[in-house]
Amino acid sequence: MKETKMSTHLSGGRLNVALVQETMRKELLNLLQLCEGPKVTIWDEWLAGPVGLVAQYSLLQEHEVVDMFPLRPGSLPTISVKHIVFIARPKLVLMDLVADYIQSLRSKQSTPVEFHLFFVPRKSELCEKHLMNRRVFVNLSIQEFKCDIYPFESDVMSLELQNDFRENNLEGDPTCVYNAAQALRTVQQLYGIIPRVFGKGFAAKQVWDLLCRLNKEDQSTSLKGSSTSCIDHLLLLDRAVDFASVMTTQLTYEGLIDELFGIKSSTATFPGHKFVSADDASPEVTAREKKRIILNSSEELYAELRDSTFTEVGAALSKRARIIKTQLGERHNDKSVQEIKQFVSRLPQMLANKQSLATHTAIAEYIKETTDTFEFHDIIQCEEEFLNCIDNDKVCPFIEDLIAQKEPITKVLRLICLQCVTGSGLKPKVLEYYKRELVQVYGMKTWLTLCNLEKCGLLKPQVGTRQYVVLRKALHLTMDESELNGKDKSYLSCKYTPLTVRLSEHIAKNKGWSGIQEILGLLPGPTVDELQTLQPRMIRRNSISSENSSTENPKVILVFFIGGCTYQEISALRTISQQEDSNVEFVILTTKLLSGTTFIESLMEAE
Repeated sequence: MKETKMSTHLSGGRLNVALVQETMRKELLNLLQLCEGPKVTIWDEWLAGPVGLVAQYSLLQEHEVVDMFPLRPGSLPTISVKHIVFIARPKLVLMDLVADYIQSLRSKQSTPVEFHLFFVPRKSELCEKHLMNRRVFVNLSIQEFKCDIYPFESDVMSLELQNDFRENNLEGDPTCVYNAAQALRTVQQLYGIIPRVFGKGFAAKQVWDLLCRLNKEDQSTSLKGSSTSCIDHLLLLDRAVDFASVMTTQLTYEGLIDELFGIKSSTATFPGHKFVSADDASPEVTAREKKRIILNSSEELYAELRDSTFTEVGAALSKRARIIKTQLGERHNDKSVQEIKQFVSRLPQMLANKQSLATHTAIAEYIKETTDTFEFHDIIQCEEEFLNCIDNDKVCPFIEDLIAQKEPITKVLRLICLQCVTGSGLKPKVLEYYKRELVQVYGMKTWLTLCNLEKCGLLKPQVGTRQYVVLRKALHLTMDESELNGKDKSYLSCKYTPLTVRLSEHIAKNKGWSGIQEILGLLPGPTVDELQTLQPRMIRRNSISSENSSTENPKVILVFFIGGCTYQEISALRTISQQEDSNVEFVILTTKLLSGTTFIESLMEAE
């Protein structure tokens, strides 16, 4: 019962994302059934959260999984089951842990044990050779758990690749490009061939070229439902095309939760003290413990709040409180037996709504503690000035102060990178000054991080055209004073539209790149504009009669962010879909959900 309820928030859109969950879940359960009898699973810690979106522990228990352990250094207790199943990504460091566990368990287990290893999403020859060298390969039964995509919402799916941007752009490891291409093959096997493909950036072209090659190599695999794809366009976007949208602070409710507390696999963790209720039996314990909250659209209030700017959240919570108070107050009115019955049947939902309101009021209070500070105000103001090309060609006094106070380096680097991106580079003297200050204050290890940022194009000297200035005006990325009249001028309101969102909007309105080719030339990397090979059946389906009917239904555009995307970008795309005159539904596929901080952290060198 729990499992079907879990999927309800995945099937609200034109694209039934619950189908991804169902497919991946079946794949996992089929693999577990190969190990007959009670079994223990040992999980790669990075995968535990994402795979939980596909199959919860309760479901695994029904399939004779008696216990679960994280795959980390250390020893396990004595295990008295026949099957031990390792579920891990193909990483050498994880293979060492698997080998250590097998050698340790072999030496102390009295009963015979069968070891299984499920590679996610694919096995690797390098890892298999490593297991051979560690002399445990013969003891292992190896399978692939081909889970390419994890479903988050009815319009959001993610590959959950840990360091894909770093691996592709710094380390020269194209595995993530292969994983992205395979994920698109999975999408097309589930939903049909996507007729039109657009893209921008080096990674976008890499993924598209590899997808074409894989399709040619594997002509035998027929794409299920290829004659009737419910996705009209695919838009591939390389993260390197728009760094500014990652570096700015997200100002939506969901975005701020991610900025301040971090959202991992639709779950966020908060301090406990604001969740203590009047009828709490042990308030001291509640206040001490961290509170884990699942955040998805199965909760009506969260679905309403998540895409709002934080300035709108207070009013929405007050309105909801009044509605709940009125509903609960009805019990005092004189009622017939029938009306009392109806009230009692609605009571559990009313109490759930009341609990939901208390939860989000507490979260909003936590956020407000940060957003009310002068420092937060100054950061937003500094970002706005850079986005509007004000003083982004000289050393910023606010950044100097942050360095002098030795604020977290991620906070400083986000602002310096934003200044660099919006200035289309930094003047050489300014860049050298920042580098010198950072190394003096944060130590020599910072130099390696700065080299990484330069290699990725986040830090560079200013040369030639000021591309961002042209892009800002041509794509209308920021609001000017005349547009702000009558609108919310609070520093917490979103006055910037991500460039990736403007490109997605253009594809939706113009069915292609027509009209902005010159602007696309200012962005890094090649442009993709392709028509996928249509089978004869499909050509007939796309006849005039089908075109006439398509005007009634909104177009579905799959926007694939290669290198990660932010919650703010997702919210902006949802806002466009929800406009009255809109005839488009965006579905987001990303290699990872990220914020500016997690993005910078992935490019930093460990101490």
